[in-house]
Amino acid sequence: MPQARTHCLTDLPLPQLTELLQGMGQPAFRAKQLYRWVHQKLATDLAQMTDLPRSLLERLGAEYTLAVPAVVRRQQAKDGTVKYLLRLGDGNCIETVRMHYHYGYSVCVSTQVGCAMGCRFCASTQAGRVRDLTPGEIAAEVYTVQRELWAQGAGERVSHVVLMGIGEPLHNYANVLAFLRILTGAEGLNIGMRNVSLSTCGLVPQIDRLAAEGLQLTLSVSLHAPDNATRSAMMPVNDAYPLEQLIPACRRYQDATGRRISFEYAMVRGVNDTPAMAEKLARLVKGMGAHINLIPVNPVDGSPYTASDAANVRRFAARLQALGLNATVRRRLGDDISAACGQLRREAAGQA
Repeated sequence: MPQARTHCLTDLPLPQLTELLQGMGQPAFRAKQLYRWVHQKLATDLAQMTDLPRSLLERLGAEYTLAVPAVVRRQQAKDGTVKYLLRLGDGNCIETVRMHYHYGYSVCVSTQVGCAMGCRFCASTQAGRVRDLTPGEIAAEVYTVQRELWAQGAGERVSHVVLMGIGEPLHNYANVLAFLRILTGAEGLNIGMRNVSLSTCGLVPQIDRLAAEGLQLTLSVSLHAPDNATRSAMMPVNDAYPLEQLIPACRRYQDATGRRISFEYAMVRGVNDTPAMAEKLARLVKGMGAHINLIPVNPVDGSPYTASDAANVRRFAARLQALGLNATVRRRLGDDISAACGQLRREAAGQA
């Protein structure tokens, strides 16, 4: 039976936690102690916080909980990629992925339960959006992976975080920003903002809002097509924010932050993978110095799309490079473990 959701300590930034404890008659340093237990030592239970007064822990325990999702299912691919199906406190499930690169461990997190964007090649959106994740719930995805690495004696810490799992991060703007500040804070895991990548399907007002924050994260824009007709057929969000609005917003973002945009481009056989499409794409992003990340689309039940073959993806990349673009083919990880976002959650729902 899912537990009722209560106030969650993992959601609280340090200033708010300090205010809470001072309201309980505690000195400010107690808030720092508690915050480090939650976000640095990654405690899963208040009872583990041995340097805090028992009376305080009992009082907190009566009203507050910690975001500690249950691992419902864990799949490990031959390449070492691990996909987790996590159950939240209210019984909803999300997905998180651990990937290993030469520079260390990266975690791909979900930001919503389901997604409202309706992209037709994505499993995450097929059941719609249920709710947003809180800042602490997003952080708990990273913490779940980090605790497992510690338990396995890996001797490494999560060094990179990608907001590219289930959900549209900029559709959950306030909670995502709060999560980023928790993640990068010195009192927590202290992961550098330059090691964070946030993916959006192209919500133009929120891209401008994010640019004004002055954060040094990498913005990845799911482009997937260089003309409105093709992109709208793949991504309904393009009807609200067509390329004539999206590309100028991306240029404004680069100007404001000094950070290069990365464009995600899912290669779909016979749809967006032709030489003519490469020419259109080169004209669309000319002069931006952007990075084009080509991705053979993952197969998804119920989707009409199939992936371009590897040879055609390489030809497409070579054509873009000949046209002066920085284009690479994404290394495919976890092909044997329901790699597409949302598939594991759908499979579990079908078995329930």
